[in-house]
Amino acid sequence: MSSPNPPTASSDSATSFHMGEDEFRRHGKEMIDWVADYLYGGVEQHPVLSQSQPGAIRAQLPENPPASGESFEAIVRDLDSIVLPGLTHWQNPNWHAYFPANTSGPSILADLISSGLGVQGMIWSTSPACTEVETLVMDWMAKALDLPECFLSEPGPGGGVLQDTASSASFVTLLAARERATDWRVNEDGLGVVDPRLVVYTSNQAHSSIAKAVKMAGMGAANLRLIDVDAEHRMDPVALQRQIEADLAAGLRPCYVCATVGTTSSVAIDPVAEIAAITQRHGIWLHVDAAFAGAAAVCPEFRAMHQGVEHADSYTFNPHKWLFTNFDCNCLWVRDREPLIRTLTVMPEYLRNAATESGKVIDYRDWQVPLGRRFRSLKLWFVLRFYGIEGLQALIRHHLELAEGFERRIAGHPHLELTTPRNLTLVCFHHVDGDDATKAVFDAVNQTGKAHLSHTRLATEDGSDRFVIRVSIGQSRVEEAHIEAVFKLIARETERLTKN
Repeated sequence: MSSPNPPTASSDSATSFHMGEDEFRRHGKEMIDWVADYLYGGVEQHPVLSQSQPGAIRAQLPENPPASGESFEAIVRDLDSIVLPGLTHWQNPNWHAYFPANTSGPSILADLISSGLGVQGMIWSTSPACTEVETLVMDWMAKALDLPECFLSEPGPGGGVLQDTASSASFVTLLAARERATDWRVNEDGLGVVDPRLVVYTSNQAHSSIAKAVKMAGMGAANLRLIDVDAEHRMDPVALQRQIEADLAAGLRPCYVCATVGTTSSVAIDPVAEIAAITQRHGIWLHVDAAFAGAAAVCPEFRAMHQGVEHADSYTFNPHKWLFTNFDCNCLWVRDREPLIRTLTVMPEYLRNAATESGKVIDYRDWQVPLGRRFRSLKLWFVLRFYGIEGLQALIRHHLELAEGFERRIAGHPHLELTTPRNLTLVCFHHVDGDDATKAVFDAVNQTGKAHLSHTRLATEDGSDRFVIRVSIGQSRVEEAHIEAVFKLIARETERLTKN
């Protein structure tokens, strides 16, 4: 490590240890260049999947914190030589694992501004613009997706809020559903005292965040029902209705159903309209999780997947997956904000203020678990303004065209087979020789470092399940050449392993 920075003022002044304005400007420009160099070319110089072994990164760093400050140059050197080789590079256009976590120039710059402003927007009065820009952006986003008017902040009782992830959106809406079902008594008396009979429903293909939310809400894994799916991996409404009736007959209290628009494993679209008819009949909170797939609804041709959402109590999707807004950024809308606010509000004296008491403002601290909140809406505001709806539509359609081409390539390969038809930009396939062969291809491709794929297991017609390779297309700068390259890599490893 290099010697510490020389003090810029007398050593007995605390300000001598701060980065000065000139130094901040100089290093700020250097770091903007560093990020630009990384994103626009440098990222492709690294293996997509980190090749580091457990403990290797920490072993290169000192065990104790530095007693004296180090130069900024020394910090950046370690960033280049230690941190970068230890990353899995989500912004590499050869990233095809999980779902994308794509970003964009406008989003990154807005995040920088948000960090520089250092706003803590917990209530309206702590930064009015932080709150009002967020409310506007959530209304803009709802209109961009053509969501029902009940989710707009005006003139009705609903509205939107930015959370960190869809996991938080599921958790806070489950809490609100729990309280609504028990007349808000759990917060006062405790779940075991009020009613331990509350039951939650989702499909066996739903995201794990629902199971986690049930645990955190104190309802217990035993009170979660994973509903069977049909041949297309969508929740079966008949099975849902049957399970609800059985639970009612057993004296239990159904309180929350989560339908998924775009499951993690295969982007299956649950039949929301049919599920909504059941939840309405029984007075159950319906939450719709469209974390990945929701972004596609900026294009009118994909809005059919939202049929029935007008009957939902809440809806969520992640711009940080497929709408060019860097992590973390989740949109959550509620039909009626009152249950959410009533569930989460705590009002200490030090937060009381005239604006809140007037009832004319939104305090987003009451819509989330933490008290504090960043100026997260700034990056989504920048993205919507920079690209416009037409620009976002063009980018989404471009990714869909690339996925269609990749699907055709897989369908034409003699040893590979589509497991399910392509859903949006996710292609699931397997080796015709079975799980061992599929896993061998999967491991071989990832070990090259030239691309990163992920896997899942999907049910087959005979009731068993199959190891499946997922190729998810949606990284910000992915082009046809990258799709051609990853297919050739898959085909090469398939043919090599099949011959052996």
